[in-house]
Amino acid sequence: MSDKENSTKRRSILAAFGLTGAAAATLSVLPGKQAAVEAAGADQVKPKPERGGGYALTEHVKRYFETTRI
Repeated sequence: MSDKENSTKRRSILAAFGLTGAAAATLSVLPGKQAAVEAAGADQVKPKPERGGGYALTEHVKRYFETTRI
């Protein structure tokens, strides 16, 4: 690769990081979105197990295992 190609790739990566950071910052300050996220997660909180463990076969875990099947 030439120096010009390396420089272009490096700029593209840095621009992508910058855009991702800007999007995250924008989303974090939007009014109402944080309350909706907190309200959605509040009803899904389960109490801590009394005898250790803590693994639960949730929909998220099931979906992950579905994606790993060949």
